[in-house]
Amino acid sequence: MKTINILLEKDVPCQLSDGTILYADVYRPDDDEQHPVLLTRLPYNKNLPLYSHRYLDTNRFVQNGYVVIVQDVRGRFASEGEFFPFKYEGNDGYEAVEWAAKLPYSNGKVGMFGLSYYGFTQLLAAAENPPHLKAIFPAQTFNDLRAGSFYQNGAYGLGLSLTWALESIAPDQIKRKYKDPEEYKQKMRQLAEAIDHIEDLYKYSPLTEWPPLKELGVADYFYELLECGLEDKIWDEISLGIDKLKKITVPAYHMGGWYDGLLGPTIENYTNGKKSLDQPQKLIIGPWAHGDFRSQIGERKFGLHASEDWIDYKEDLTNVHIRWFDYWLKEKDTNIMNEKPVKLFVMGTNEWREEDSWPLAQTDFIPYYFHSQGRANTRFGDGELSVDLPEGEQTDQFTFDPASPVPTTGGGTLFDQVQCIGPVDQRKVEEREDILVYTSAVLQEAVEVTGPVKVILYAKTDAAATDFTAKLVDVFPDGTAYNLTDGIVRSTYRNGFKKEEESIQGQVIKYEIDLWATANVFLPGHQIRVEISSSSFPRFDVNFNNGQTMVDGKEYVPANQTIYHNEEYPSYILLPIIPK
Repeated sequence: MKTINILLEKDVPCQLSDGTILYADVYRPDDDEQHPVLLTRLPYNKNLPLYSHRYLDTNRFVQNGYVVIVQDVRGRFASEGEFFPFKYEGNDGYEAVEWAAKLPYSNGKVGMFGLSYYGFTQLLAAAENPPHLKAIFPAQTFNDLRAGSFYQNGAYGLGLSLTWALESIAPDQIKRKYKDPEEYKQKMRQLAEAIDHIEDLYKYSPLTEWPPLKELGVADYFYELLECGLEDKIWDEISLGIDKLKKITVPAYHMGGWYDGLLGPTIENYTNGKKSLDQPQKLIIGPWAHGDFRSQIGERKFGLHASEDWIDYKEDLTNVHIRWFDYWLKEKDTNIMNEKPVKLFVMGTNEWREEDSWPLAQTDFIPYYFHSQGRANTRFGDGELSVDLPEGEQTDQFTFDPASPVPTTGGGTLFDQVQCIGPVDQRKVEEREDILVYTSAVLQEAVEVTGPVKVILYAKTDAAATDFTAKLVDVFPDGTAYNLTDGIVRSTYRNGFKKEEESIQGQVIKYEIDLWATANVFLPGHQIRVEISSSSFPRFDVNFNNGQTMVDGKEYVPANQTIYHNEEYPSYILLPIIPK
């Protein structure tokens, strides 16, 4: 391939129909030809390589004959207008695609790429059906913001929401609002002080009065979204519900990570796309965290072939993108559509595998039941896990004290202020009395668990309202216990986020806790473990057990939780077992 000189045009204006001007940087071949366009739209500053390039080498896109456009969304950095998360990205994205298609160096074919927020700008734009959009590659992104990001099964995504508002959104809004140099400097000092003490600020309640953003006078959306109910129409406006998804008419390649905090929405976007759309859908999931595609995630090393640079010893993520867009925008046979639609990294054996479907067609969903004689508290308790139905067993009990919530320890977090991200040894946290631990016998043969995971929990509380959490863990022969996936359910939203339920005090209630998914082989000598508790802080806000939470309350009471596992109420984890 011949070397192509790259021409960079800064701050290229895109005037929208309402008069707002968005600005973009354009990277293109330095020639007189017309080329297909790859567009990404982001709120994080088009000038920063961390965000405009991130996990991809956009220079290679240009070397392969593409025009690359990186645009600041409305109300962010170089672009005009007022920012409200996701609210304008559908219409603005439509107009940006059509503007890009008509640029003199464009051949009229546009693709979109990006992760997280700028993965979502693709989906929202695609739902508006811009005629010149031909394919998208959304990575680690959202759908309904109440179903796995800002909220999850009714619990507020505390760490994500607070950290994102302070670290990602506030700095540019301060710069826009405070023109006096001294006032600007003062506000930035305040912001830095807040970020430095974010772990203390996580504990503040009610969040509707959270001081940092009010004192800075920025991020008004934060309070607006907190104060409206989950049934409010604003959530439908800024989300991608199934009705919007069904409007997408272009092929999509979805990318996720087993330790990404948006894994659930990513998989759902793929599966809903397969069910509802005529266009091809593909899915790749590595052992990655959010925006982190290295071979080591958290405390586990998965091998060089797990990293973004050498996927399956074959290619990097940039080349995967190039092959996808070459097929749809250049009509080249890159073999990408001859490959199976699902590509997964299976942890434990640490290998990539291609599959025809998700969940895998050969999956056996097998319940592993909880057992004990009433003392499953801590990893030193008598909790057991097996495929045998429980008979005549006592309940397990623990006290959930909102003053001392279970600390988030690894997992699919979207913020940095926790004990690492991804797989982390759980043994220390499993010493807490408010965690029930159910562990299988030592495995004599390998057991593969690949697919969606959920816990069916029969529980009673003496609280007016409460939360329950569940976590799937791989216990190594030396006792190291690595988390695989986890989930939470708020009792008042146990049947979905669109309807708040009545009080459940004193009743045995069936809860379904969605743990999203994993792909892991529990090797011989390992054990399968499940943890049950009622909090994961600061990933989620703390339920105050009195009908209020950190969002709207100050006072809290302890809750006495009772977990049932008997003939009538057989609590279990439903595992997607892949036969040998």
